[in-house]
This record gives sequence, structure tokens and C-alpha cells, in this order.
Amino acid sequence: MKKGDAAAVMQSVAPDAIFLESGRQETRAEYESGHLPADMEFERAVTGKRGPLTVNVSGDVAWISAMTEYEGSFEGKPVNFVGAQLMVLTRTGGRWLIRSVHWSSRRR
Repeated sequence: MKKGDAAAVMQSVAPDAIFLESGRQETRAEYESGHLPADMEFERAVTGKRGPLTVNVSGDVAWISAMTEYEGSFEGKPVNFVGAQLMVLTRTGGRWLIRSVHWSSRRR
């Protein structure tokens, strides 16, 4: 994300992945064409301090959660919030792919 390499980001995303944020659901294609460019810009502009990752694995399914504190400025507006992230991954052919991402946030 911070490098701005959309192709590299999307290599780990399954074709049928869904993204949940702000009461909306996006397909992989919708995320890649709409939301991803803004996410990459945000990641480059704002400092994020990620807390510990919690990783759970059950067979070929894994879920990872984390909290991140964001602070800085984006598009001329101050940023100061805590974000929660949850990813669900599956292992197919020895390769882990992201199946779902859910983001939520709250102001500090």
C-alpha cells in the first residue's frame, strides 16, 4: 500500500473477495477500481501506529485482527482516529488469499 503498487496489493486478494467499510460492501473489482487508489494515498500521507496482530488459524482458514492509531493530515484535513481491521484468508494450493476485509473506525 505505502509503495503505491496496486498490482502487488491485489495479488493476495481472492477473485471473490469482499470488502466491508462504512456500512458498504464492495467486490474485489469495485475495491480495486474505486477504493484502493484512495487507500494507497491515505497510507502514504498519514502515520499509522499498528498494535499487535492477533492471528488465528484453523486448517485452511485464518483470521487476523489489529487496531491502528492514525494521525496526520489527508487531503488538507486533520486525521486522528483508531481503526480496527479484520481479514479472513483461505489457503488454496499452499497459498494464502484474502477473502474478506472489514474496516471500522472511531475518532479519538
